[in-house]
Amino acid sequence: MQTQSTNIPSGLTGAIQRVLVVDDSRAQLKMVETMVRRWGYEVMTADSGHQALEIIRRTPPDLILSDWMMPGMTGLEFCRHFRKLSQNGYGYFILLTSKSEKDDIAKGLDAGADDFLTKPVNAHELRARITAGERIVSMERQLSEKNRQVSDALEELREIHTAIDNDLRQARTIQQSLVPERICEVLTSRVSLLLRPCGHVGGDLVGVFKPGFGRLGLYSIDVSGHGITSAMVTARVAGYLSSTFPEQNVALERRFDQFYAMREPAETAQLLNQRLAADPGVEEYLTMAYVAADLASGRMRMVQAGHSPPLLLRADGSHDFIGDGGLPIGLVDEVSYDQHDFQLQSGDRLLLYSDGFTEAVMKNGEMLGDDGLVEIFRESARFGSGPDLLEDMFWRLTQQMESAAKLGDDVSAALLEFDVLKDARA
Repeated sequence: MQTQSTNIPSGLTGAIQRVLVVDDSRAQLKMVETMVRRWGYEVMTADSGHQALEIIRRTPPDLILSDWMMPGMTGLEFCRHFRKLSQNGYGYFILLTSKSEKDDIAKGLDAGADDFLTKPVNAHELRARITAGERIVSMERQLSEKNRQVSDALEELREIHTAIDNDLRQARTIQQSLVPERICEVLTSRVSLLLRPCGHVGGDLVGVFKPGFGRLGLYSIDVSGHGITSAMVTARVAGYLSSTFPEQNVALERRFDQFYAMREPAETAQLLNQRLAADPGVEEYLTMAYVAADLASGRMRMVQAGHSPPLLLRADGSHDFIGDGGLPIGLVDEVSYDQHDFQLQSGDRLLLYSDGFTEAVMKNGEMLGDDGLVEIFRESARFGSGPDLLEDMFWRLTQQMESAAKLGDDVSAALLEFDVLKDARA
């Protein structure tokens, strides 16, 4: 093997090292071989296209100089075969020919040739063509290397994405476990819950806890933002309103070391606000509608902290939105909340919901809004009850949405159907 001479242009050294010369004329083959070898390249020779293909399979060249007119296999046919071979990198192909017609040149380019050199071969012109080929091969290899790096990076990203996706699926399972009871019955009333994140995980949370006979805490929460950060805040808030560990529930207080009593909802919201404000590094805030219910009497006490106003659908078909706003929880350090007391009658339905319902964009480009919510609530209540009612509401919502395939926001709801089981219990 010959080492490259210093005559090879600087900056291109190494792009072309191995040259294959193919010609059925021994004199022409020897002349071209001598010139190329003098410039410091390793040279391989073949006197036919078939022999050249055998050499290429064993030792792929960086550049090929091939005669066009050869018996058995023309340079054009050889070029086509060469381009079909699997190679590690691009090989520059120069056809040596006496042909100069445009149609002939077009055929050569179509077969995969990169350049042409007219016979008899001029040494200076050949050197210039090889130098041009060196630039092309150099750029092609740089591009191939960059493509390889991009492919490696994409593969790494795919692996990372798969890992993240698996983690998010597990996180979704964990978040769903924060709502272990989707339906519960207390005395003659029934509570149903719906939670549909717009992604793997979301910032909505609905829940219920039962501290004692006929008493019920029901809440709907919407943490600012979406995704993992919001989901982590909901997990923390779920602990503050735990149905499993009453000693951790800020809505309950221990009485006489014997039982847990329900705090006033306004006090509960204030304590929750203090907890969030005290959490270091937590910039998210949340809106909440929370109801402390006495299901023996139908008396409801409610606090609304920046959340969508609960919708009360009376047994007679009339409806009311309850509440007048209030500041979100965790937005301001010191804040007090108003409390709303109201009475439920037999057959009344109370719906706590997130703005994923009312702010969903419909096919007409407008949001569902309060009127639209009332309409789908009424329609769903006509045909179902309990969790089926909530599922029907969600189905009606998505059927009217601009893009039913993808939610723009988390959708959640908590439904209290008061005194609807008395006939079944009679």
